[in-house]
Amino acid sequence: MAPWSTYRKTAGIGAVALATALLISACGGESTTTTAEGSAAPSAAGGVELVNPGKLTTCTNVPYEPFQFNDENGKVVGFDVDIVDLVAKKLGVTQDIVDIDFAAIKSGAAMNARKCDLAAAGMTITDERKQNIDFSVPYFDSTQALMAKKGSGITSLEDVKAKGLKLGAQASTTGLMYVKDKGYDPVEFADSPKELNGLQAGRVDVIIQDLPVVLTWLKKSDVGEKFEMVASLDTGEQYGVGMKKGNTELLKVVDEVINAAKADGTYNEIYKKWFGTEPPTSS
Repeated sequence: MAPWSTYRKTAGIGAVALATALLISACGGESTTTTAEGSAAPSAAGGVELVNPGKLTTCTNVPYEPFQFNDENGKVVGFDVDIVDLVAKKLGVTQDIVDIDFAAIKSGAAMNARKCDLAAAGMTITDERKQNIDFSVPYFDSTQALMAKKGSGITSLEDVKAKGLKLGAQASTTGLMYVKDKGYDPVEFADSPKELNGLQAGRVDVIIQDLPVVLTWLKKSDVGEKFEMVASLDTGEQYGVGMKKGNTELLKVVDEVINAAKADGTYNEIYKKWFGTEPPTSS
């Protein structure tokens, strides 16, 4: 995605530090192995330092289908998982996934607290987030979409205001900031499943969410029978893998892996697996 500096405001240093400490202490997701604070960090191929020995620990926010979600066996799978698996293979380790609040991911708090080595969570690259974390090269082109009941008559974001309808959005996302910057005051939901449930339960009349997520929801019979995508908003977004600022060794490997996967066709195979089509030529 293109950087969205206009969609972010920089908080004071003291406020950010306090919020970060409170947020991390409240987050419950943890990996199965830990490294004692202050101990020497284990390394993988190429001297990349990892927070847990033999594992590339990834922070994400589940579910966010099809990027990361639990399959019928409870295993976290998805497009992002497959991309990071390529990085783990390059490093000669396995991927370990930590489910954590998205706010702790985008702020860099999760990686600063050594909860994980990197973050892959369908995360848009923005100027505000670049202040807190380093991003890989873009690995996915995205945009936003509006979803509502069939026959709602909504065809644009402007219709929401004109018809006096309630708009819903997922907290801490670029979709939320997009509509806020256009003067809307949406109902905020903690995660994407709660956002969808809010629409289904009638708490809101229309929701804004990343287009791939909306399309995945609509494939489900109980959703597709009653709801539809009513508008696509070309926001020019791109997703990136996030890392702790200054972690240049890991950043270099992640960039190399993404670029190689796009060059040798592996990326196309993963894309088609999860989206059922070839990626756009710009990817």
